[in-house]
Amino acid sequence: MFKNYLVVALRTLWKHRVFTAINIAGLSIGISASLVIYLLVQYDFSFDKFHKDGDRIYRIVSKFSSPDGEVYHNSGVPVPMGKAVANEMTGLEVVAPFYSWEGSGKVTLPSGRDAKPTTYKNQEGVIYADAGYFKLLPYEWIAGFPATALQQPYQVVLTTSNAALYFPGIKPADIIGREIYFDDTVRTSVTGIVKDLTENTDFTFKTFIALSTLEKENLSNGNAQNWGNTTSSSQLLVKLAASTRVAKVEKDIRTLYNKYNKRDEDDNTKTAHLLQPLQDIHFNTDYGNFDQRTAHKPTLYGLLAIGAFLLLLGAINFINLATAQASQRAKEIGIRKTLGGQKIQLVLQFLSETFLVTLLATALSVIITPLLLKVFADFIPKGLQFSLISHPGILLFLLLLLVIVSLLAGFYPALVLSGYKPVLVLKNQAYAHTGQTRNAWLRKSLTVSQFVIAQVFIIATVLVSKQIHYAINMDMGFRKDAIVYFQANFYDTVRTNKQVLMNKVAAIPGVAMVSLANNPPSGNSVWSSTFTYKDGKKDIQTDVQIKHADTNYIQLYQLKLLAGRNITQSDTATQLIINETFAHTLGFKQPQDAIGKYIEWSKKQFPVIGVVADFHQRSLHESIKPLAIVNATNRALTINVLLHPKNNAGSDWSASIKAMENAWKSIYPEEEFQYKFLMSK
Repeated sequence: MFKNYLVVALRTLWKHRVFTAINIAGLSIGISASLVIYLLVQYDFSFDKFHKDGDRIYRIVSKFSSPDGEVYHNSGVPVPMGKAVANEMTGLEVVAPFYSWEGSGKVTLPSGRDAKPTTYKNQEGVIYADAGYFKLLPYEWIAGFPATALQQPYQVVLTTSNAALYFPGIKPADIIGREIYFDDTVRTSVTGIVKDLTENTDFTFKTFIALSTLEKENLSNGNAQNWGNTTSSSQLLVKLAASTRVAKVEKDIRTLYNKYNKRDEDDNTKTAHLLQPLQDIHFNTDYGNFDQRTAHKPTLYGLLAIGAFLLLLGAINFINLATAQASQRAKEIGIRKTLGGQKIQLVLQFLSETFLVTLLATALSVIITPLLLKVFADFIPKGLQFSLISHPGILLFLLLLLVIVSLLAGFYPALVLSGYKPVLVLKNQAYAHTGQTRNAWLRKSLTVSQFVIAQVFIIATVLVSKQIHYAINMDMGFRKDAIVYFQANFYDTVRTNKQVLMNKVAAIPGVAMVSLANNPPSGNSVWSSTFTYKDGKKDIQTDVQIKHADTNYIQLYQLKLLAGRNITQSDTATQLIINETFAHTLGFKQPQDAIGKYIEWSKKQFPVIGVVADFHQRSLHESIKPLAIVNATNRALTINVLLHPKNNAGSDWSASIKAMENAWKSIYPEEEFQYKFLMSK
């Protein structure tokens, strides 16, 4: 019987091959789009699902609330907190502090008897960790012993990928004891090899230096015992015991922090340390996830809704086409019923035809999907791949999709077609009396619904296009075009090198202006501190973002001075320029009113010599914060370069950047030149 259904279905589809092709094309587009959306959503929701007892693993994060109501988030904790939590707190099964490597990315393998030293630049995924990290994350050990591999300073553990990179062709057991230098200063010995994590995870680190090395080499910028400074480089993971409550741990951390943090009397900032669930790390943009890509749950749910609507559109399109063609099969149905065909048999026949069409559409979508992923490669995560073999969940999704779409698209047409009366059909009166009008309202409703959904998609596309155009072209409050920036060597001990490099860059013919600062006006890197203004009645305390800059900074970025004058050149801080938001926070109605006033910072008084118009320091989603531009370049490393307008061929800029690289190499011959455009049209 089923063979007969299949044979008849194939003959029918071939007979109406144009109609069949239209149906297959419509369904395949909807299924392909839904499959791509499924891959995106499934990819993000699969992150760190493989951890044993993952519901008891948390990251301790910091939340700061300033007296003016501003809230700041930091994914890190004070450096000494990890050791204190491990030694003084109960209810924790595992404590795993780790610290991000803040080096230049230079990894060197010393020379052998007949070989020269091998250097690898721009290496990432290096952290300082201890045995707790490997108790928390399920790494498989290939060589070495977990309990002792990171017990002593200057020990290092590698993943198999980095072991193969640094020691190609050598067995893991033979790598144990080999030496590796980090930034030519930290000399380590390999004590373990672990397999790379193959599941989707935000923990993408590949090299693990013993955490005790950090304090031994004083590599935490003097923060090893500093409870008053929080940095995102210092992370702390914990695994709670089965009976431990989150509220109790947060309370104990607060007690511990207050015990060791000796705050100034005038510091009114409130600090809270919270437990962030492991499953929240991939989705929480407030705290981030180790400089990796984060996902947005509302967006993912929105994508699921779009996928469902696309499938619905494909199904509605099939229903409308099938019912519109019903009259062409009326005689077939009449003859079948006359010969004894039952309604359930006809329904199964038409459902089998729908299933076959959906099966062909699904097969076509499997071919189309990899092509779509290539087309949109710049907009999807790099780790997302389409593989039916390595991702069996895709096969299950396609099977469910096949069944659901077949029933959704085929059930109603099957009922309509199987409902014809044989007597009326054979008399060419299949639509006589009320037969047509009873079903017309549903077809009309489906058609209207199809157009409504399509209109919503079109309107949404137009709105998103306008939003993107607005974000790209809106005035950020500073010059964006033709600006290149790069950082001087962080580890350079020769203070004059920075200025020599700037002078060489400024002498390049294609360069219009050069400025030294800690970062551009807008960026992810933010420095902030607490400023206090005493107006004679009360102290106004505010958390303020800081830009260290020279006198060219305002002119290069075309920041608008509303009152006062520009800063003067200085290595140390002596003057402040504040933005409008900061001036209003301090109670000044007019920018001119702030000029000449003194603001306390780091227990020193600084005069306000200028007020600049507000500009966006970060994403357009974030409000503009109080900001101060300080005339101190001793801590500034970013060299900002304004280029002359390029010619049609763009050769002027290429030549200028090449000249910058030559200037860089003349100062730092062993370091790689890396630059970024702020924005260019």
